[in-house]
Amino acid sequence: MTHEKKVFRRQWNGQNLQVEVGQLAQQADGAVLVRYGETAVLSAVVHKPASGYQDFFPLTINYDEKMFAAGKIPGGFNKREGKPSTHATLTARLIDRPIRPLFPEGYHDDVQITNIVFSADPAAGPELLAMLGSSLALGISSIPFAGPIAGVKVARVNGELQLNPQSNELPESDLDLTVAGTATAVNMVEAGGQEIAEADMLAALEFGLAKVKELCQFEQEIIATVGQPKAEFSAPEIPAGLRAEVDDHYQATMQAAILTKDKVAREENIAAVKSLAHDHYAAMADSSDETSIVGLVDELLADLERRLVRQLILSDQQRPDGRKLNEIRPLSAEVGILPRTHGSGLFTRGQTQVLTALTLAPLGEAQVIDGLLPEYQKTFVHHYNFPQFSVGETGRYGAPGRREIGHGALGERALQPVIPDTTEFPYAIRLVSNVLESNGSSSQASICASTLALLDGGVPIKAPVAGIAMGMVKEGTEYAILTDIQGIEDHLGDMDFKVAGTAQGITALQMDIKAEGVTSQILGQALAQAKQARLEILSTIQATIPEHRAALSAYAPKIEQLMIKPEQIKDVIGHGGETINEIIAQTGVKIDIEQTGQVTISSNDLATIEQAKQIIADLTREIKVGGVYLGTVNRIEAFGAFVELARGKNALVHISQLTMGHLDKVENAVNLGDQLLVKVISIDGKGRINASRKALLTDEPQTEK
Repeated sequence: MTHEKKVFRRQWNGQNLQVEVGQLAQQADGAVLVRYGETAVLSAVVHKPASGYQDFFPLTINYDEKMFAAGKIPGGFNKREGKPSTHATLTARLIDRPIRPLFPEGYHDDVQITNIVFSADPAAGPELLAMLGSSLALGISSIPFAGPIAGVKVARVNGELQLNPQSNELPESDLDLTVAGTATAVNMVEAGGQEIAEADMLAALEFGLAKVKELCQFEQEIIATVGQPKAEFSAPEIPAGLRAEVDDHYQATMQAAILTKDKVAREENIAAVKSLAHDHYAAMADSSDETSIVGLVDELLADLERRLVRQLILSDQQRPDGRKLNEIRPLSAEVGILPRTHGSGLFTRGQTQVLTALTLAPLGEAQVIDGLLPEYQKTFVHHYNFPQFSVGETGRYGAPGRREIGHGALGERALQPVIPDTTEFPYAIRLVSNVLESNGSSSQASICASTLALLDGGVPIKAPVAGIAMGMVKEGTEYAILTDIQGIEDHLGDMDFKVAGTAQGITALQMDIKAEGVTSQILGQALAQAKQARLEILSTIQATIPEHRAALSAYAPKIEQLMIKPEQIKDVIGHGGETINEIIAQTGVKIDIEQTGQVTISSNDLATIEQAKQIIADLTREIKVGGVYLGTVNRIEAFGAFVELARGKNALVHISQLTMGHLDKVENAVNLGDQLLVKVISIDGKGRINASRKALLTDEPQTEK
């Protein structure tokens, strides 16, 4: 790697895009500083040769948000960044997905890419700069990598596609699309939309790919100038005749195992074939090379399995479980199976099953997000859990991993467009999807189960949402699109294409592609086939529960809202919160007050909500000169009586204003606790109210209370 600082510049979407190489992180295998606007991201890659045989590729991509980048100090006692935020985890996954497929087959060195956001400009998001930097750091290093790759964001405002919109433009957009790929093809897509038509989504993908190619060309120029020669890599050589021998001995039994319809039985049968071969070659090998020969045989058997699955699909149009290429596994849906939750839905598709629970809460319990952008609240969240028993295995049981966070976010993105606005439905909404059984696309099943739970809970969603995962097998120009892929087809296929939406259009899309040369025609066919499947699933959902329930669960909090003037907020809160705490203690409700004057009252008991509303109405009642009010005498002095016109608002009725004639003693006219109709005759500059009973004995009675 060069140690002389070199700077590369390009105008990109109206701003200067700058890449600096050679000054920072010189002990890394490759490092670049990417600047765009006032955002700066350092990307560095390091690799470590594999020690001994291993059958996986340990690639780790990190995205590190430093709060100083946005001029903030982290919260908490330590005042130090802790574990990655959900946004940072999702960004790391976003970078990983287009990069991972481009390492050589069989490459098992330990590779770690670290992206650190050193400066964050709200008008120039750092996420895709980190993707660009990761690709460049790999590209200028000696690590074998078939890049470069790049990613762009596409929005659509008033029907017009826009490149890399600023964050403040996104609320006006009905599309939030990220496209990544190489100079020749898309290999990763992440999208959310307001029921986007399939043709419009395809047009946006093509628009994004054209911009990706421009960035890849810029990267190629940099790599050609400062890049190191790539290290030679070739997968371990297979002894002559070993592949043919393994194929000859195990092809028939492997094919029979693959065509087992049940997932568990299929996996057991495939494992039995591999175990038989493993034991056979272990017994034949010398002790000195037993590990290496058995490892090669294991790889050959895995390759045989892959070739047979793909061959059966392409040549015979035969899937492992016997379905047609466009056929969905058996569907079932059920609601209301968890009596104490606020809503629940169970969705089963073949051997994938998800149970989702709905929780409704006051808006004050919304999630607060504090990151590089200004702090904001999320009133709708979707969480996804994947316990190991769902695939019949043991394993770690604890905090959600990157995959679970990613799947939860995908479901949230799919459902967000149909969630009612808080002005219409003033609740914080949490959905928790628990995978109980999995054989492919549990993330899409969680969307279906969540729709059921929302409808069961009485949430007035705009339309039901369903999701489906599509796959593809491609060899040369020959390809097959698969509807509702199961685990083996996902693992051994060339595409994982998840599409969620309503009957009207797409609300979320996630695509990862391993094959090169995926054309617009293929993408268009996959979208059309996905829509057909989505409509079939929506039919099952609506047959189970045609619309949202008319009433909320008896266990859900009841919420009502009212508006007061912003200047009246202090009257409701009181000195040091004394008044509002008194209301809460008296009624048992929860109260949230916005700066706009919107008051949200929540409780499981409607009667206590009404009680609190009346108290607040009294506290905020405007007392006007000339108004007539019915009040309660709560204090008597020699000079007059004090009458409470509204909570905390007392008027003095002077002794001379109590009766028409002369009055010697206040108690001769009124007593404590008497209800008294009075007319306000003056309010001084300090808010002191003077009222008269006598005025009503001569004036026409009025009705204001």
